[in-house]
Amino acid sequence: MSNQQFSRRSFIQGCAATAALGPAAAVTSWAAEHSKARPSGPAQHILPLGHDWLFGGKSSAPALQPGFNDKAFSRVTLPQTVVPLSWQNWAPSTWEEVWIFRRHFQVPAEWRGLRVFVHFDRVMTGATPVVNGHSFEQHLGGFLPFEHEITGLTKVNDNVLAVAVDGRWLNVPPGGSPKGPIRVDYLMPGGITGAVQLRAVPQIFLRDVFAKPVDVLTANRRVEVICRVDAAGHLPANVGLTAVLRQGARTISSTSRDVQVEKADQEFNLTLGDLNGISLWDPDHPHLYDVEVTLSVDGRPLHRYARRIGFREAHFAVDGFFLNGNRTILFGLDRHELYPYVGFSAPNRLLRRDAEILRHQFNCNSVRCSHYPQSEAFLDRCDELGLMVWEETPGWGYLGDASWKEHVVQNVGDMVRRDRNHPSIIIWGVRVNESPNDPPLYSRTRALAKSLDGTRATSGSMTSGSRRTWKTMWHEDVFAFDDYHSAPDGSVGIDPPLPGVPYMLTETVGQFDYAAHRNFDMTYRRAGNPEQQSLQAVYHAQAHSRAANFPRMAGVIAWCAFDYASLMNAYNVVKCPGVSDVFRIPKLGASFYLAQVDPAVRPVIEPNFHWDFGPQTPSGPGEHAAIFSNCDRLEIFIDGNSHAVLHPDRSGYPHLKYPP
Repeated sequence: MSNQQFSRRSFIQGCAATAALGPAAAVTSWAAEHSKARPSGPAQHILPLGHDWLFGGKSSAPALQPGFNDKAFSRVTLPQTVVPLSWQNWAPSTWEEVWIFRRHFQVPAEWRGLRVFVHFDRVMTGATPVVNGHSFEQHLGGFLPFEHEITGLTKVNDNVLAVAVDGRWLNVPPGGSPKGPIRVDYLMPGGITGAVQLRAVPQIFLRDVFAKPVDVLTANRRVEVICRVDAAGHLPANVGLTAVLRQGARTISSTSRDVQVEKADQEFNLTLGDLNGISLWDPDHPHLYDVEVTLSVDGRPLHRYARRIGFREAHFAVDGFFLNGNRTILFGLDRHELYPYVGFSAPNRLLRRDAEILRHQFNCNSVRCSHYPQSEAFLDRCDELGLMVWEETPGWGYLGDASWKEHVVQNVGDMVRRDRNHPSIIIWGVRVNESPNDPPLYSRTRALAKSLDGTRATSGSMTSGSRRTWKTMWHEDVFAFDDYHSAPDGSVGIDPPLPGVPYMLTETVGQFDYAAHRNFDMTYRRAGNPEQQSLQAVYHAQAHSRAANFPRMAGVIAWCAFDYASLMNAYNVVKCPGVSDVFRIPKLGASFYLAQVDPAVRPVIEPNFHWDFGPQTPSGPGEHAAIFSNCDRLEIFIDGNSHAVLHPDRSGYPHLKYPP
């Protein structure tokens, strides 16, 4: 085993061990176990294809054919990148090829007579599946699922699924810029970066279910259930639909109706009412329920589809954000899903662990999925933990040609369809991060999101240029601004909200030092200047305090939670604006977030300095060093003698609940 392989395995195992020991260890495991046991999605039968893949390096036409001799291929387990990665110095040129994966499989005998689909959670960045020599159209885009029906293409015994994985810089968001990967502030190592499954369903089945809670704050609360039925030309006469709302084993409501299936793809509506005793979903009490829909033919249950939901109202208004009618300040961090050694190919336990870090270690009530839809494992955990989510379409600053923009529209539709049942998601980002204004494009994406899910607001992160033209060029519901400017004294500067529109900050602080110079390579790097590192937590505290001075501000999601791989202003291809490093170990910048918790939950004392009296800090922390704490009073002792009594700096940070 190479050192790199050992490091990769040690990182994954170490994160799993950390998860068992960290602050989230006190959280009940019921939700995680419940999410494993509950039925979900449209499949009648699922055959996971995670193990026993064969990887052959660069692709060739013969390697896509079923009779190809693949004995020399390496055996791998999904998810998997196409090249080995370290924790730094990633080189896009190493994965910018077309690669070949193969998987031999047998279709279970009991699937005879069923329709069979091959489903991919995500492949970075292009994928051409070939089943027993039959090639499907290439799927472009690495962040959302896709599937193909393979009914009639499989044999009784050995079948071969070959996948040509295109890791090149393709003309699809967020790629496509002639400048190449340096144009986007995150790297995208190629590979099969999510699960692959075979799914078997009846000839007529439920392709999708959207269980939409409506009027949850009134006595008329209900769940409007939109069922998409796929009949594939098989149009039976006596079709029934039954929807049931449950919490655990308790049935709360049920309804049934007979429907007339007149075409191959058709939607039907049901309503679950009489919802007494419903508990609302919020960050402190993330109550969850299951909706199960059963399709019957001639009175015989044929197919079931389950979704998990929560009852909550998320409303952005001119005077702030309201959750379940209560004004709530969004307090969060942006998150990249990149990990050392594995890129976007992290196992579910690491993805879930990020949500636990954000909610129970950094005490966030919200997170922004920057700058792409993130894994369902992460979103499931956000549902369970009460972590509110901004989710957005893939991209970063660049808008391509007409074909590229069509992919933006497709991505918005696929994102909303996949994730609209998650109660944690409170807003859709329907425009490419920090992109130029494009009224025709963004009018389309907003309208599409609204047509698929009218319960959530839309938005998209804007920069100072787009802020100046917002009256004529802005088309979303919530103005979301990336505010990186500094005040005259060099501290964080926060602009007031725009008049007459809901307003929030989607990025602030970041990698800037807010001084006369901006040393991007060194700022907030764990091995960088200790004094500069200590400023990171101070700047985050300033940003949240100063933003809270504006009652109309919905809140702040600051940049960012974790360091990540990038070619843009990075040190050894690792960009270091995170309050935690790539290994999810908090830096000094996390001190502020660690202390923003009720002392009844846990008292916190977090020095914003290193206990290091070396040449860079010859006098130690100094009289102006910050200690982040949720305590009302700290007494400092040196060698057993009382040295100082400290109180929260409420004059410097008047709008923080727990100032340093």
